[in-house]
Amino acid sequence: MKKILVTGAGGTVGLQVIRFLLSEGKYEITALEIKNKHVYKRLKQFRKRINIVYGDVNDSAIIDALVKDHDVIIHLAGVLPPLANVREDLCREIDYGGTKTIVDAIKDYNPDCYFLYSSSSSVYGVQENYENITVKTKSNLDEYDFFSKCKLDSENYIKDNLKHYTIFRLAYVLGDPGPENLIYNITPNSNCELLSSEDAGYAFVAALDNEKTLNKKTFNVSGGEKFRTKYKNYLVHVFQTYGLSLKFLSAYLFAEKNYYGGYYKDGDKLEEILHFRSKNLDVYYSTLLKYKYKISRIIPRFLALPFISYYSGHSKKRL
Repeated sequence: MKKILVTGAGGTVGLQVIRFLLSEGKYEITALEIKNKHVYKRLKQFRKRINIVYGDVNDSAIIDALVKDHDVIIHLAGVLPPLANVREDLCREIDYGGTKTIVDAIKDYNPDCYFLYSSSSSVYGVQENYENITVKTKSNLDEYDFFSKCKLDSENYIKDNLKHYTIFRLAYVLGDPGPENLIYNITPNSNCELLSSEDAGYAFVAALDNEKTLNKKTFNVSGGEKFRTKYKNYLVHVFQTYGLSLKFLSAYLFAEKNYYGGYYKDGDKLEEILHFRSKNLDVYYSTLLKYKYKISRIIPRFLALPFISYYSGHSKKRL
């Protein structure tokens, strides 16, 4: 039975990866996560079916031991925006440093281990043409986009040091509709291609049976044509979850340039290999309804805008 290690298993994509790995019924699964109440609660449902290790991706003792004992590593752990673009030191330590720790361990102790890395489509930065992005599109990053810089540096380190790897540049992954999950470094009128957390998770799992085809390659992972929309249209649906309309949302909350988003001209390449897409935007929007009344009971309308502004302020602070 092949042994799979999933870092960042308690995150939005990580939970989907665990679920799909379990549904395959042919893997021995280990989840690596930091220990806090939120993560513990999310992973609790799996504790009898997988191995759970609580620790830091920068802890070389833990990483060395895990790398020696696993055939595949799906590396999802990292710091996400807006925090990643406010705390450069933390982003560099975890996103790049954690990746380097794992890669070094693979190189030293288990060079045949297959490494699947979760990068981001934000690595393209500000582009003049957002309609035809491919993996060959030259990166044009803002100096304060620490998150994307760390992702690119990690990609390059992987390519320079490993024999068996695949890099997935994930589009904006749709998770729970909380303001902390919105992206504010994109203009509302921009075109964007999104990705469901379920499809993202399944792509990683489907890759395990296609290592030879995917090896040493980088792919844009997106939802395809059925997940293309104006970012403003997506925001309308999210704000309806709070019982709000876009008139509550001032343009100053968002960046003046597009640091994230666009359409992926080569986005179908991975789909042709893995057939991982199963959702569309209408399906995702229908799932938002279950949050509507929960959120309205927790956050009254008069508090919703300050709550959202808090997160957007952290995101725009350095843009």
